[in-house]
Amino acid sequence: MVDIAYLDFLENILTDNRKERFLNVLGNRTNHFTVVVEDIFQMHNTSAVMRSCEVFGIQELNVIEQRYGKRIDKEIAMGAQKWVDINKFDNVSNCVDTLKNKGYQIIATTPHENDCLLEDFDISKPSALFFGTERDGLSDEILERADGFLKIPMVGFTESLNISVSAAIIIQNLTNRLRNSNIDWHLSEEEILVKRLAWAKNSIKDIKRIEARYYEENPK
Repeated sequence: MVDIAYLDFLENILTDNRKERFLNVLGNRTNHFTVVVEDIFQMHNTSAVMRSCEVFGIQELNVIEQRYGKRIDKEIAMGAQKWVDINKFDNVSNCVDTLKNKGYQIIATTPHENDCLLEDFDISKPSALFFGTERDGLSDEILERADGFLKIPMVGFTESLNISVSAAIIIQNLTNRLRNSNIDWHLSEEEILVKRLAWAKNSIKDIKRIEARYYEENPK
């Protein structure tokens, strides 16, 4: 549960414009879809996907890193790491199991004999969208455990797109359709409170000192 008194205290430090901006952005945030990237060697691609999640309203990005480093390219992310939740997993099984337990269907974004074109994809079910590298694609484990397969229609000679481009196209398409639907895709009231608190803390310099002072003056 969010400490409402503490949230009010922090938000009183922020400008009215900042608080209004938070509410407007949170009104367009969703956990109906979540995005997963697997073993992306070039970290700027992961950062670019994070930026697309932030821009188009996906609140959570899941990163599976079994082979490569864990650095997020802050320059490419352009501050998106402050506003998007990053869940890190060290193997595919943990990630897939966690998302399935949250009620997501596992959707592999890759050409497949049972694939679905982007414009035909059913947006009604909560879905975890998995993206792999242009070179290697998604791992066999993800393909075997996927509940469905999604691809972008292409009419040129090139048969694949960079992951950051693919993610941007798919995320924009699906979130735009979602907002124009009757599906209940918004964050819950509790989720919004959690994000308001986190974003307020991210926006205040010397937050640790301010937090310590607040709880010293307002012991629980």
